[in-house]
Amino acid sequence: MPLFRSGALALVLLSGSLASAPANEAPLPDAIAAPGETVVLTVHAEGAQVYECKAGADGKLSWAFREPIATLIADGKTIGRHYAGPNWEHSDGSAVVGKIIGNAPGATARDIPWLKLDVVSKRGSGVLSSVTTVQRINTMGGKLDGACETAGTYRSAPYSADYVFLRKG
Repeated sequence: MPLFRSGALALVLLSGSLASAPANEAPLPDAIAAPGETVVLTVHAEGAQVYECKAGADGKLSWAFREPIATLIADGKTIGRHYAGPNWEHSDGSAVVGKIIGNAPGATARDIPWLKLDVVSKRGSGVLSSVTTVQRINTMGGKLDGACETAGTYRSAPYSADYVFLRKG
């Protein structure tokens, strides 16, 4: 095979492998970035944001966020759960509770915001035991806006997100 043809073939094969390589991820918004922190675990969550119909300060009824309920998934397997607190609990018994310290808008008006949370308490000695920061990114869905008719009623909005668990240093 002439040198030109084998070089062209190599270029075609190389360009094909580059095209299938994942693109570099865009940097996170400053409000939720965690420079200098190390990723401990990244999981995908599927669940719902639960809302309650409540009267606001103006007396009008509207949907107020109550709690999340989600399954944490890694490599296609359920490895934990996420619930009110906000709490994240791993199947190895470790868990963290977070406090929101930053947020950025989701990709669309129907997506809950991306968040940065400081870990305020933890338990267990598993994979989450060294976590100091949690990020919620890549959100889809979960928002429920507008008026509601009966105080005390509940509605859930399906959502998905990725949670990144980080440690300082």
